[in-house]
Formats: sequence, C-alpha cells, structure tokens
Amino acid sequence: MSLQMKLTAITLDCPDPEALAAFYQQATGLEPHPESNGDFAGLKGDDGLFIGFQRVDGYRALSWPDQTVPQQLHLDFAVDDLDGAEALLLELGAAKPEHQPGDDDRWRVLTDPAGHPFCLSRRPI
Repeated sequence: MSLQMKLTAITLDCPDPEALAAFYQQATGLEPHPESNGDFAGLKGDDGLFIGFQRVDGYRALSWPDQTVPQQLHLDFAVDDLDGAEALLLELGAAKPEHQPGDDDRWRVLTDPAGHPFCLSRRPI
C-alpha cells in the first residue's frame, strides 16, 4: 500500500509576513487568513491550500542562482500568458534575476519581494 498525502500548507520564512502575504495575495487571488498578523500571515484557497509567511529575525534572502545563501525551496506557478504574468508580477514587486536557465519561452524564474525564487511556466495547451 502506498502512502497517500495531500499537500495542505506551505510556509515561507521572511522578514515581513504581512507584506509578503500581500504580494502573493495580489499574484494568486487567494484570500487572506483573518488571523494574519505581523509575526505570521496566511492565505487560503478554496481547495484547502494554505500558504503561510512567518517572521524570522535576521532573515537573509537567498542568493539564487549561486548558493552563498542556498534556496531551500521554490514554488512553481502555471500561467496562460507568460509575458503578461511576468509584467504584472514585476509591477507587484517581484524581481527577475539576470540568470534564466533553460528555455525563456516555456518558463521564467522570478524572485518575490523577500528573495524567494519562483517559476512561471506556460500552462500546457
């Protein structure tokens, strides 16, 4: 018998939970958790997914693509319009690292305002 697990939550360390939650709320449309505060903020989806953001004193943003401060995870988001999604996310405060691995027409690597890398990929047709 194989173990069946359903991902229900992801929590990211950051210096400002409310600001990072606001970035991802604008990017994803997920609803803010009503008990969010300056130490821990969250977003919830209709499907039960919860994304949390927890304050870490002395937080150091990772340094992707080098590993001076290594990434410990990254998120992937599928979008219909890669160029449009990138432009909107840059307006919201994301950054686009100079180094872009692979095919720029299929995916892009951005970083959120706290420095976490995430990928945008073209949704399969």
